Amino acid sequence: MGLGHFGGGVEAARWFARNGAEVTVTDSADEQTLAESLRALQGEPIARFRLGGHREEDFRDAALVVVNPAVRPDNPFLRIACESGTRLTTDIALLMAISRAPIIGVTGSNGKSTVAAMIAAVLRKAGRTTWLGGNIGESLLGRLQLIVPEDWVVLELSSFQLWHLGPNAVMPRIAVVTGCSPNHLDWHPDYADYVAAKQRILLGQARHDWAVLNTHDAEVAAWEPMVRGRLAPLPELDDVPPLAVPGEHNRINAACAAAAAQAAGCPWESIRQGLAEFRALPQRLEPVGTVVGRQFYNDSTSTTPESTVAALRTLQGPVWLLAGGKDKGLDFGDLAAAVVEKALGAAFFGSVRQVLKGWVSVRDPQFSCTAVEAMAEALDWCWTRSRPGETIVLSPGAASSDQFRNFRQRGETFDELIRDLKGKMDS
Repeated sequence: MGLGHFGGGVEAARWFARNGAEVTVTDSADEQTLAESLRALQGEPIARFRLGGHREEDFRDAALVVVNPAVRPDNPFLRIACESGTRLTTDIALLMAISRAPIIGVTGSNGKSTVAAMIAAVLRKAGRTTWLGGNIGESLLGRLQLIVPEDWVVLELSSFQLWHLGPNAVMPRIAVVTGCSPNHLDWHPDYADYVAAKQRILLGQARHDWAVLNTHDAEVAAWEPMVRGRLAPLPELDDVPPLAVPGEHNRINAACAAAAAQAAGCPWESIRQGLAEFRALPQRLEPVGTVVGRQFYNDSTSTTPESTVAALRTLQGPVWLLAGGKDKGLDFGDLAAAVVEKALGAAFFGSVRQVLKGWVSVRDPQFSCTAVEAMAEALDWCWTRSRPGETIVLSPGAASSDQFRNFRQRGETFDELIRDLKGKMDS
């Protein structure tokens, strides 16, 4: 249910079909929207596709429904399945149950992709065969036959994925929580439900498992009493080696990664080298070029206000900000304060644009900002006001689903706009 765009639905459908199941793929989106995922399933023995809507009988008659984690728990078709005695699962739950290799799970409101990638980099530096997947973008179901007990699997886990895990789900050998602040309140009914989903990664562990908590985050530090496994201490930030990725938040990310790697038995020298050599992931405060003296950064993976605050605090010199997207019901007070303090001006776009502009205007009625519909308009506004030596950054602080398929497409669109701008300036 929910073929989606990130590969989890594709890999689940392929895995079940190749293992002899009669597979129905059902999605409310149409064929054109799902074209890329459908191409990936060409030639696979899929029994039927239901696109552009769901059918009740498919959920009543199924033995198992593999749910895309983005599907809300109150979805009426899931209720039909449950009332019919149909079992629900997700591709992540399947992977964690079947994997022969130990799993390191990483969750958090911010930083989980970077921490997961840092852990994978350190494990590989230590000579461990490592598989990186989950919410970071790649489903590992299709690689299961290649994963052996001596390997390690590192999974980035979202609150959606954790929420859908059943009470008997297999939990990661090492659980990492990078932080917790309000997020996805358009999906979770309230903050307490969101917190409970994040805490699920700890509550399902056994006594011999390890937990890594970012104790620099007050919310997560308070979770220490609920750790059922062993608590792995964070290294001091002064002990973290110099990093190629900037910002205090990345030093904290590296400390979390180091603690997880130590719990996995990696020697400190491998941890130090792996972190020192780590490079930023795509669209995570990624430099994308210079045009007529203006430096551009792509931080499209910023889907929370806290991520944008971190970006503004990390960038040096005068900054112009592009932010906006879909409103997830979050508080933008801290973001507004950081914008007024750190930026020369800001252009807000997408469905949340007026909300963001309102927060900033309350903070400083004289601050230079605008609310426009499209990201291209926001870029044009910042470009015409910027000067050589200044920085323009896309760091949305909100979800992308109001105007883009996902945050990747949003970032790719930004990169394309910068290439077009460079072409015009060079001609």
